[in-house]
Amino acid sequence: MTEIHAIILTLDEEKHIARCIETIRDHCASILVVDSGSKDRTREIAAGLGAEVIENPWINYATQTNKAIAACAGKTGWLMRIDADEYLTPESAAGLHDLLDRQPREVGGIVVRRQIVFLGRRIKWGAIEPSWQLRLWRAGQGSCEQRWMDEHIIVTGKVVRSTIDLVDENLNSLDWWTSKHNRYASREVIDILASRGLLGENMDIQRHSASWQAKLKRFVKERIYGKLPGGVRPLLFFLYRYVVRLGFLDGKQGYYFHILQGFWYRTLIDAKLDEIMALAKRRGIPVSEAVRIATGFDPNVAAPAPARPLPRIVAAEGECSRARAAAHG
Repeated sequence: MTEIHAIILTLDEEKHIARCIETIRDHCASILVVDSGSKDRTREIAAGLGAEVIENPWINYATQTNKAIAACAGKTGWLMRIDADEYLTPESAAGLHDLLDRQPREVGGIVVRRQIVFLGRRIKWGAIEPSWQLRLWRAGQGSCEQRWMDEHIIVTGKVVRSTIDLVDENLNSLDWWTSKHNRYASREVIDILASRGLLGENMDIQRHSASWQAKLKRFVKERIYGKLPGGVRPLLFFLYRYVVRLGFLDGKQGYYFHILQGFWYRTLIDAKLDEIMALAKRRGIPVSEAVRIATGFDPNVAAPAPARPLPRIVAAEGECSRARAAAHG
């Protein structure tokens, strides 16, 4: 039977970690938890459920993920990335090994279907579903691109779709949610500035094997959405999701979600972007220094290279297209 090695990144996740591990532990040869300084019982709970727990100071998600991949060096089979506030449905967990055992050698990565539950309701409309995430890849054939936000796993080999369902259901308060998205907005601004050549290199995943949907979303975000006027584009984005893509069908919880995640969050990013550029101009300082002052993040922090050098990348769009056609009959 093909081995599966799960990777979970944690910080104060005692509300979620047991739920996450319990849905996968009977199907995994190992579970690695990389903790970045939890003050609660996250590490103790994870260890008590059989996970290996290591600690690593937090820089960004990509650095932490590549730390986990490096810690799995020498393992065989497949790696699976899952967040602490996510879990597999019972049917999906039971079907993991059969899915992996059927994959030909040229397949290096597998995307799964992620569901989002917000305030107790599954959010289906507003272009939220289907959401394809590359969460499974052959050991030694994947690494996380170095970005501050919206990072993806890139793999060697073909990428195919699956019927595995991954549920994202965070049990924390809205106060926690907005604080997290405030930090996300700062990190996303760093990536926007990098894409404009103001901070350093910005990886183009169009040249790499990632999920087809990830490539499309990155293209739209940087080449279309990013070209629209700042301040106006969040409103257009919200109207597109809530009206054109029928987000209103998600009910009251959906209204809150699409307003907060599709409008407030995007507006916050634009406001932070204007703040940083104005600060750099007013004080005559480098943009990177303005980022550090305004957000507390240092974009010049050196991030380690991927876990291991990757061989030649193989294009994956054709395989994804065939898998998508098969999934829709």
